[in-house]
Amino acid sequence: MLRRNLILAVAAIVALAGFGAAPLRAQNSSAQGSQPAPARSPASAPNPAAKFLQTEVPAYHAEPPKGALPETLDPAQFLDAQTKNIYTLAAKVKPVLYQEPCYCGCDKEVGHKSLLDCFTDLHGAHCILCKKEAAFTYSETQQGKTAAEIRKEIIDGKWKDVDLSKYDAPIPSH
Repeated sequence: MLRRNLILAVAAIVALAGFGAAPLRAQNSSAQGSQPAPARSPASAPNPAAKFLQTEVPAYHAEPPKGALPETLDPAQFLDAQTKNIYTLAAKVKPVLYQEPCYCGCDKEVGHKSLLDCFTDLHGAHCILCKKEAAFTYSETQQGKTAAEIRKEIIDGKWKDVDLSKYDAPIPSH
């Protein structure tokens, strides 16, 4: 009886192993029956991260404003010099900020329609990306660049190089 049970157990293990290997043989046999797949070069290989690297441009207005723009918040209400300075600069370039995207995601998160919206509420006070983009926009307008030229540079990510520590001390009045 023990011998019979041992033979049945071995047969069951062999049968289960055979069923488990059958799908592997089937997959391999179909590949053997046809031409081998060409090797993909690294450049043509699909990149699962590619969809995350291609970000869409956030909301902005392509044209200058037609009417009056909303006011940015009063810089005097902020305690830290950097936030005061950035809100001061933002107030000086409202029509340009209106035409710029903001890459912090506020268009999807809080419904902002352009970079200007970040400074008509408290959002810009707490967001480093918004501050960098606003300081970049101001700096570029001082060099005579148009809103469209600045927008291209923002989309290209040039705002990421802004050193916000330059705005930690009070900006002298002009």
